[in-house]
Amino acid sequence: MTQTKKLSKREVNKAFWIYQLGCEESNSYERLQSLIFCASMIPAIKKLYADDKEEQKKALKRHLTFFNTEGSIGSSIQGITLAMEEEKANGADISGSAITSIKTGLMGPLAGIGDSVIWSALMPIIISIFIPMAKSGNPLGGLLPLIIYTAITMYISYFLIHRCYTVGRSSIIDLLQNGLIKEVIYGANVLGMMMMGALSASYVTVTTPLKIHVPGGSTIVLQTILDSMLKGLLPLAAVLLIYWYMQKKGPRYGVIIGTIIVISLLGSFCGIL
Repeated sequence: MTQTKKLSKREVNKAFWIYQLGCEESNSYERLQSLIFCASMIPAIKKLYADDKEEQKKALKRHLTFFNTEGSIGSSIQGITLAMEEEKANGADISGSAITSIKTGLMGPLAGIGDSVIWSALMPIIISIFIPMAKSGNPLGGLLPLIIYTAITMYISYFLIHRCYTVGRSSIIDLLQNGLIKEVIYGANVLGMMMMGALSASYVTVTTPLKIHVPGGSTIVLQTILDSMLKGLLPLAAVLLIYWYMQKKGPRYGVIIGTIIVISLLGSFCGIL
């Protein structure tokens, strides 16, 4: 009889502490928080796939894919991911792509919640309470906000990772029994693509200053014509070109970033971009 593999509270805590102590320090331009997320999963991966080195490698690879979310609320993704890895290790019909899709689908919405609640509400409230103390010259006015903020956010993170590990595990069993796992994976993929599209539209900016002088003294602004055709046409073209390159050559992020820098510099020097 095969023994059921189960993570202990200590192992969930270890994942929690590794991620919390490095989620804002390990960011890379290519994959942001993926390195620390993968590191936080290593103790669980070693236990769950102790007898299968190939599955360990696959698990490490899938947790090295792009990941970025708000650190406090984002710990809930850790809990769900640990639960899914545990079910997969025990023979459940959960693919590696399903785990990646759940992570991708949740990281954007939870980042929005975390940024709104933690950074835009909780932090300003705590700081505002101690501003008079700091203005009066009391050093506690600078120390107490940090201590209180850290204590609250760590408690939220600790609660969420354990709660989502427990609830996530039972939710996955229900999904498998009801045959809804395919719908969940599909929905997570759609949500992830929507978030990537929203981020692209918000952060990718490409414009051209080119102007065409025509006889009679009038001037045609190329950017105005492009905007009349489709607002954000140049950013969309840039994103589609990068996507096409990644489909053909793979996620060679260093090459992509280097090419973008060179094109930007040349375009600016020539007055095209």
